[in-house]
Amino acid sequence: MLKGISPLLSPELLAQLCSMGHGDELILADAHFPGHTFNDNVIRADGLQIPQLLNAILPLFELDSYVDAPLVMMAAVAGDTLDPTVEQSYRAPINQHSPGTPDIARIDRFDFYDRVRDAYLVVMTGETAKYGNILLKKGVTPIT
Repeated sequence: MLKGISPLLSPELLAQLCSMGHGDELILADAHFPGHTFNDNVIRADGLQIPQLLNAILPLFELDSYVDAPLVMMAAVAGDTLDPTVEQSYRAPINQHSPGTPDIARIDRFDFYDRVRDAYLVVMTGETAKYGNILLKKGVTPIT
């Protein structure tokens, strides 16, 4: 156990976050997402919800300030609707730890899958919200 680091972050997840470089992408995937189908670098975080993980990761993880959309979620498929409370629950820890971050961009399901294929890491969570997957693009960590 380390001081100042959430116990929700496993040693494996911490090592992966530390290994990521600026521009690398992290996917926090909902429990229904076929993460292993699209990417070989998958960590399990079963039982954890995405807002919890965002609250644990974002104090350690700089979002990319050089892109228009450092946060990306899947757009609803035709005929489906999005539950606005899902994005609102994600924005709370984002706004707390990364104030001023642009709105979350929405992209087509198949475009999202393409981003997952190229992502550095997929974290499979216990999140059950429909369209609950979110992509985070890592930025340059400031020197303090």
